[in-house]
Amino acid sequence: MNLPNESPARPLNRGDARTLVLSALGGALEFYDFVVFVFFAIPLGHLFFPATTAPWVAQLQVFGIFAAGYLARPIGGIVMAHYGDTLGRKKMFLLSVFLMALPTLCIGLLPVYAQVGALAPLLLLLLRVVQGIAVGGEVPGAWVFVAEHVPPQRIGFACASLTSGLTIGILIGSLVAAAINRSMSPEQVLDYGWRLPFLIGGVFGFCAVWLRRWLRETPVFEAMHARKELTRGLPLRVVFAEHLPSVLLSMLVTWMLTAAIVVVILMTPTLVQSVFHVAPERAFLGNSVASFALAVGCLFYGWLADRIGYAQALLWAALGLLLATYALYLDLQAGAAHFVALYALAGFSTGVTGIVPSLMVVAFPPAVRFSGLSFSYNVAYALFGGLTPPLIGLLVQHMGVLAPAHYVALTACIGIGVAVFVMTTQRRKLALNPA
Repeated sequence: MNLPNESPARPLNRGDARTLVLSALGGALEFYDFVVFVFFAIPLGHLFFPATTAPWVAQLQVFGIFAAGYLARPIGGIVMAHYGDTLGRKKMFLLSVFLMALPTLCIGLLPVYAQVGALAPLLLLLLRVVQGIAVGGEVPGAWVFVAEHVPPQRIGFACASLTSGLTIGILIGSLVAAAINRSMSPEQVLDYGWRLPFLIGGVFGFCAVWLRRWLRETPVFEAMHARKELTRGLPLRVVFAEHLPSVLLSMLVTWMLTAAIVVVILMTPTLVQSVFHVAPERAFLGNSVASFALAVGCLFYGWLADRIGYAQALLWAALGLLLATYALYLDLQAGAAHFVALYALAGFSTGVTGIVPSLMVVAFPPAVRFSGLSFSYNVAYALFGGLTPPLIGLLVQHMGVLAPAHYVALTACIGIGVAVFVMTTQRRKLALNPA
């Protein structure tokens, strides 16, 4: 799995830096738009369903609408990837951020159930689906876009910088939600405060659309277009016919990515309160620190991947994720004396997710890269991301409080297995073709 020499070896220049910064900024704003929904699940449950609805039922319905965004991701990913492989990466890069900004702004302007009745949750669901379609094209498209702009020896850092930007978007959403809830009374949040994060996200999303207009098409796509090497017909058909091993490999490392993000970053704050009885303030302090450490970890592991190779970096990073997650949960089991520090370490170790996109980028040839990566990532994320929360709940009941760590360790072992397989395959290729 060595990347073809698609651009000459050179250091990163100012143009590359601008591309990475604008891409990461747009990704952060887009991911903020996607996740801020869940931080306001309680007021949305009150406002978009009948007042007679039991609170737990309203919350379940809101989380169902939130999940619809994940289920819509493969649709957006497959469709946008098709046109990204045939019409150009930049066009889809612009479209995805526009499709996220528009529904986010519209959510902030929606009428509530008391005003339009059952139409309110239906409109909320529709806009959430559009958000899911947008993020399904944005994340894999952004990885391909930055990877094809930089020199091959910098792809690891380029993809990791984009991934780091996405995690910063989650952190921004958490901080905005905390600021609104701290500065407003519950009545004010229900009255108009819940609209602010969506309006802010929509406005900044359109700013991201404007900024991305200054980016140019990737040199790799321009070269394929000039040489008439673009895939004719359906790129996804070529992926299924010729690159199924790469699809399987990409889905396996995406499973590890979803376990790390969903369990360590998204579920742990709730688990430490409900299972280990940690105070909410301390739980979310730890989560904020871990989210920041995750952004730093992505950059570190992306840099490491360029230095020692994607597979070897994945091997060590997956092992670090396994050990750090066990250290965190064993400390929680023992009384959580070192919770914040160990949560920061686990967040940094979750930076293994910064290696995953570069590994997937090089798994597919340029002509079908967007389609192959997008299908593998979005389908695996929808499947494993959707199943992980209820599965963790069942495992905690039947296997005890260390069940989340066991699950992350299982997927880390899968990541280690993928790394060993790739390194073995590369050695065989070198033995057969020593030149």
